Amino acid sequence: MSQNTFRKKLKKGNATKSSSPGKSIFTWIEEKLDVTGILGEGVPVQFVPPIGFVALLALIYIWGNHRAENMVRKIEKAQQEVEDLRADVTTLEAEVMLSSMQSEVAKRVANQGIEELNHPPIKIEVEK
Repeated sequence: MSQNTFRKKLKKGNATKSSSPGKSIFTWIEEKLDVTGILGEGVPVQFVPPIGFVALLALIYIWGNHRAENMVRKIEKAQQEVEDLRADVTTLEAEVMLSSMQSEVAKRVANQGIEELNHPPIKIEVEK
């Protein structure tokens, strides 16, 4: 029986070429991160799902915190607007109460020739 051999001899330069069509995204990540010092020769496949799950939980946690902080900012902004509007309403109510007093109304209509009554009104009775 003959010995197994390659049909084409592989060159050492082709083995490290980064644009070869047979490489996957995981080999590209492994080359870029260079984790051989920490993990040895390659990433253990049994750790990928738990690490991915933890990463997903971390992203959900970060998203939830971001959304909560935005909601708190919106609530504080709305509360400040409500306080401003409440102050405006109080001011306007005070102005209306002042301007509806009989003495203030008499001052405003005095230039039109209307004078304030000094005696009580007369009640008119009609017989049927």
